Amino acid sequence: MARSALVEALGRGLPADRLVVDPDVLSALSHDQAAWAPAGAAAVALRPRTEAEVQHAVRTCAELGVPVVTRGAGTGLSGGANAVDGCLVLDLSRMDRVLDVDSEDLTARVQPGVVNDDLKACVAEHGLWYPPDPASAPWSTIGGNVATNAGGLCCLKYGVTRDYVLGLRAVVGGPAGYGTAVALGHRTNKGVAGYDMTGLLVGSEGTLGVVTEVTLRLRPALVGTPRTVVGAFDSLVDAGRAVALATRRGLVPSALELLDRVCLQAVEDWKHLGLEADAAALLLARVDTPGQAGDDEAQALADCFTAEGALWAERSTDAEEAEALFAARRLAFPALERLSPVLTEDVCVPRSRLPAMLAQVVEIGQRHDVRIATIAHAGDGNLHPLLLVPAGDEAARAAAQTAFEELLDAALALGGTVTGEHGVGLLKRGGLARELDPGSLLLQRAVKDALDPAGLFNPGKVLPVRE
Repeated sequence: MARSALVEALGRGLPADRLVVDPDVLSALSHDQAAWAPAGAAAVALRPRTEAEVQHAVRTCAELGVPVVTRGAGTGLSGGANAVDGCLVLDLSRMDRVLDVDSEDLTARVQPGVVNDDLKACVAEHGLWYPPDPASAPWSTIGGNVATNAGGLCCLKYGVTRDYVLGLRAVVGGPAGYGTAVALGHRTNKGVAGYDMTGLLVGSEGTLGVVTEVTLRLRPALVGTPRTVVGAFDSLVDAGRAVALATRRGLVPSALELLDRVCLQAVEDWKHLGLEADAAALLLARVDTPGQAGDDEAQALADCFTAEGALWAERSTDAEEAEALFAARRLAFPALERLSPVLTEDVCVPRSRLPAMLAQVVEIGQRHDVRIATIAHAGDGNLHPLLLVPAGDEAARAAAQTAFEELLDAALALGGTVTGEHGVGLLKRGGLARELDPGSLLLQRAVKDALDPAGLFNPGKVLPVRE
């Protein structure tokens, strides 16, 4: 339909500053950080501040047959927030209020545009902690974290976003009627009244409705100073074996991360943190268990590193040094983006198969002559091989795309999954089709058809294209 008619219909009853039609701004709002995922041309964007404004937008789009693509900060890495031609981009970043922090029941109610780190800072003033911490936490929003069921550095011990979502409000379609606002879940610690619709929307990448409010579980703030254990290895596979050994010995640090030499060097060249990039890989472990038990756990991790051939393994006694190492982990992706276009993987395998998957990363990269930098939430088997391709080199791009698909297949062959936390979006639809059995795929299509029969919510994402 004509953009002018859509803009006019959306503008009825809305403040003038809500709509975005400037082509440069609209273009910036039409894609996430997945540089290789295609993005369409949105007709218009809307920046609502209230649930009622979201309802108005969804009702209007349903009446006119216009797709709705919801986004937050745009930090996604799978194309899940990319526009489709003629759509409305619904930018929720201005719905950014923390509505309530309950120190007695350890909960918070927030709008979807609240930035992860801002929520952490807010609840810390109440002596509380919100654990999910994706590497994009300084920029990514809670709504986006909910959309992809984001994980992060602490998820090994403390779980992922879904583990902290008690309830939510969403604007939906289907039987309720497009534009209907519904309350899902509960505020209680336990609750099994009816189907778990909250869990269904978490991780659905905006394909089943628009989340407008989230009720989150909190934890008491941690007490004491965490210990950091660092191990250097001359191969990725040896580092993987050390992680597998720590798993067998029942060690559960709050974080257990891997960075290879390419990542370390890229961060050091950019930020000059004083990092040593001589080893093929570093393992970074953080232990937050208090007292002597924490000291013993840190030593046990160092022993695992040494047992599997670490060049050296040390407990850090320098808080600034430890913080620099974990800062390097968070900065690895943007540091590599400065060097060349990056195709980002997000496979996850059983922890015992981590050494085998790391060996596959090396082999696939060498066979296709693709430079692969590897970071990983190693403790839970979630790897992020980053495929680096010289700008404008189409042959290298084709080789990287082939390697990307082979990495997915390697993870599946090892009993893993094609995405641990970034979501399917556009880049992983083929991999999802290979992961799901036919019956499971039919169930997922049935859910989509039941809750969004008109196919308006983020069309073309997650589920493979129908044949």
